[in-house]
Amino acid sequence: MDTTDTTVATTPWLGRYTIDTDRSSLSFRTRHIFGLLPVRGTFAIRGGTVEVAEPLSESRLHAKVDAPSFRTGNAQRDDAVRSAKFLDTDRYPLITFTSDRVDTTTVSGTLTVCGVSRPTSLSLVHAEVLADAFTVRATARVDRTEFGVTAARGMAGRHLDLTLEIRCVRS
Repeated sequence: MDTTDTTVATTPWLGRYTIDTDRSSLSFRTRHIFGLLPVRGTFAIRGGTVEVAEPLSESRLHAKVDAPSFRTGNAQRDDAVRSAKFLDTDRYPLITFTSDRVDTTTVSGTLTVCGVSRPTSLSLVHAEVLADAFTVRATARVDRTEFGVTAARGMAGRHLDLTLEIRCVRS
């Protein structure tokens, strides 16, 4: 698969699609310990919908991410990030993204983390369209401090490079 392709050649059929949570994921990369060590991890997609419309700019996406599913492979770090110091997943169990505008290269919308909403754009880097489903890979860079996640400045990376891969099936 070519991950450098920045255009989506084909659009899915018009209509409503449901995100297949078993075949969708949100992964991230960041840096830790004063930017010296790379950290990779994942979140589980809890659900969502995509409405493909004509014109494409009228299409809509709503995705829900399970905040307590945060995993990096280091149990101590994962527990700390899920705690009230960072994501406070007991109070804010969902991270959501709702689109405002869709085109062939970008999905712009609102990302809500820890109850704080900020405009965010996803860059579409790959799409595969089938008769009754489609898969899209999109990327974004998020500054965690813009969402009030400010603990461990210097120790924990400020920016997260996100990769969202969603499989959508016709509803």
